[in-house]
Amino acid sequence: MDSDVETVRRTAALARLEITDEEAERLGPQFARILAAFRVLASLDVEGAEAMTHASGEESVLRADEERPSLPVDAALSNAPRRVDDFYGVPKTIGGDG
Repeated sequence: MDSDVETVRRTAALARLEITDEEAERLGPQFARILAAFRVLASLDVEGAEAMTHASGEESVLRADEERPSLPVDAALSNAPRRVDDFYGVPKTIGGDG
């Protein structure tokens, strides 16, 4: 069995994704190219390179993160399609009916 295909199958299983044999065969070479690109990046010597926290040298133009009063519950939930006490009511998405 092709190791690239097996890597795709193991990764899909870890992500709890169901894939067909055809999808695994098609994705195997793509996955191998992606992993090869990461291996190249991992092999680079970055000793002495300054850490970068932003893509440009510009300073942040966002407002300061300052504490302020919350929106009143009734205002926050005024457009909720369904309200349960002081919370949004949403359909259950995990674990079946309920």
